[in-house]
Amino acid sequence: MIKKYFGTDGIRGLVNSRNINGDMFFKFGLASGTYFKTQKKNKQVAIIAKDTRLSGYTLEPALVSGLTSAGMHVYTLGPLPTNGLAMLTKSMKANMGIMITASHNPYYDNGLKLFGPDGLKLSDKIEKKIEALIDKTIENNLSNPKELGRVKRLESGNKDYIKILKKNFPKDFNLRGLRIVIDCANGAGYKAGPELLKSLGAKVIAIGIKPNGLNINQNCGSTFPNKIKLAVKKYKAHIGISLDGDADRIIMCDETGNIVDGDQIIAALAIRWKRKRMLRGGVIGTLMSNYGLEKFFKQENIKFHRANVGDRYVKEKMQKNNFNLGGEQSGHIILGKFATTGDGLLVALEVLFSLRKGKKASNFFNTFKKTPQILENINIKDKNIINNINVKNSIKHAEKLMKGQGRIVVRNSGTESKIRVMGESENNKLLQECLKIILKEIK
Repeated sequence: MIKKYFGTDGIRGLVNSRNINGDMFFKFGLASGTYFKTQKKNKQVAIIAKDTRLSGYTLEPALVSGLTSAGMHVYTLGPLPTNGLAMLTKSMKANMGIMITASHNPYYDNGLKLFGPDGLKLSDKIEKKIEALIDKTIENNLSNPKELGRVKRLESGNKDYIKILKKNFPKDFNLRGLRIVIDCANGAGYKAGPELLKSLGAKVIAIGIKPNGLNINQNCGSTFPNKIKLAVKKYKAHIGISLDGDADRIIMCDETGNIVDGDQIIAALAIRWKRKRMLRGGVIGTLMSNYGLEKFFKQENIKFHRANVGDRYVKEKMQKNNFNLGGEQSGHIILGKFATTGDGLLVALEVLFSLRKGKKASNFFNTFKKTPQILENINIKDKNIINNINVKNSIKHAEKLMKGQGRIVVRNSGTESKIRVMGESENNKLLQECLKIILKEIK
């Protein structure tokens, strides 16, 4: 289903570009408000949260103006992790929730993630309906002056989110005796992350907690895991937690300094949940999940299916198959028992709960051997390059050479102007040769 504005995870792009500017955010607010107010008659409420980008101060007022012009009442929550917004959308019984964020992207990008009243990201079908409303004449969606929405700031968003997280665990659960480093990427989790861990009794070393509007994800957070590795070693911590800009991703580090990605976290939790009879059905990964993970689950007799890249597609496949665990190598992990979308802090708590009896993180995460993987990201101006006949032929040629010895995945990024080329094989020489064929043709 081809969409005009929405990508794999909401809307995202360069600030003050074609879609990411005040004018368009007014239209997004007006269109989404118009759609959602028809879905619920008794209460017309939208809640908005954001990460720490400077552009949030430009885009949020425009979005609020669009929503209130459609007749929606709006609560603004300020900086809050994405799943905090999803959880509060559901608990506050709001019509919709909107997160202003570009997730792991640099500060100069921004965007939107939209959630329905059930706390789930919107389906392609609903996104298409909102797109149709965006393209309508503005006057068609404006409400009567008497029916304009009101706006109120709520300061309790992070505290309410932390309460919901802690309710998922026994009352006596604590982290006393644990030294934990957390890197909040100067993003949306910079308040909630340290506060949550401290409230459970951990000794917390927090980094990436001084956002200035321009330093979100800058040489820190889940896309720069070396920072958490160095901090764990420096402070002799038991474990490291690294979030991204909107705190829906998590990359971890064990006490020895080994980086632990999403696939390794998923594998460890799947084994524990299976042993505790908590695992329902199996696990959903993505096209980018490591081949070693797939082989490991086969060996452990755990069902494993792949979805398209994007935690929304993972969640949809989890629902379809009635599975309660899924996620991505990048650190988007969905614990279906507790949440509707990826949540770095929730996953961190589930891991820490597993370690509460003194088990070392290095032992907990030591579950499977990863197949060597190479990922190349190529900056492009035109995403249609991937459909070029010569590029297609190069991919077919590489796949033919690789057959039976590994995997190749070539796809457009849904969040950036890039083509992602990934290959996996134990045969490094063959892997390099196959990737070279594709990269040469694209470049």
